[in-house]
Amino acid sequence: MQAGKVSFPCSEALPEGTFPGRLRVTTYHDRVWQALALKGIDFEMVPVNLIKDGGQQFSKAFQALNPMKQVPTLKIDGITIHQSLAIIEYLEETRPTPRLLPRDPKKRASVRMISDLIASGIQPLQNLSILKKVGEVSKDLREETQLTWAQNAITSGFNALEQILQSTAGKYCVGDEVTMADLCLVPQVANAERFKVDFTPYPTISCINKRLLALEAFQVSHPCRQPDTPTELRA
Repeated sequence: MQAGKVSFPCSEALPEGTFPGRLRVTTYHDRVWQALALKGIDFEMVPVNLIKDGGQQFSKAFQALNPMKQVPTLKIDGITIHQSLAIIEYLEETRPTPRLLPRDPKKRASVRMISDLIASGIQPLQNLSILKKVGEVSKDLREETQLTWAQNAITSGFNALEQILQSTAGKYCVGDEVTMADLCLVPQVANAERFKVDFTPYPTISCINKRLLALEAFQVSHPCRQPDTPTELRA
C-alpha cells in the first residue's frame, strides 16, 4: 500500500498528516517515528517543544488537535489519532508491510503485553509532567529527587521486563522479528541511560537493544539524533 505524506507540524499549522514531535523526556513519539521508518512511510517533522514557552503542547491550537495536550498526535487518512500504540496499530492495519505484530496470536499477545508494560507501566512514571511534580515536593534537592524517582520507576519495570524477555526473546523482544515491543524498548532504554540506570542486572534488555540499534530504522529515529535534540544530548 502506498503511504500518504505524513508531517510533524508545530502547534500553529496543522495540515493533513500531522505528527507533532517533542523535546526529550517523552518516548512516545520515538515509537511512532521508528514505525514510520520501518514501514518506509514518508513524513516531515515540525517539533512541539514541551519546555519552551511553558510547553507548546498547552497552546490553544495544539489543544484543539489533542485535548490531552500530549505528543504524539497523528493526522492521516482523514482522521486524527492520539497515543503511540494506537497510532502504531493503525499503521499496522493499513500499511502491514513489514509486520510489527506477529501472525501467531500467542506471540501477538506477548508483543502487546511487553508494549503495554513499557508504555503504561514504566514510561508515564518518569515523564516530564511527573518529574515536575516530584521536583516541587523537594525544591532544595530537586534534581537529586527527580533522578532517584526516575531510576526507581525504571528499575522496577526493568526487573519485570528482564524476566519476561528471558522467556519471549529471540534476537529481539519476541522471537527473531522486529515487533511493536521493540519500538517501545529502544526509546525506554535511551531514557534509562539518560537517568544513569545501572544495566548490569539487565543483560537480556541490553543485548536486544544493541541488536536493534544496529538496524537503520532505529539509528535514524534514535532520540539523540533528531532535529530538535538539544546539543548536549546529541550523538
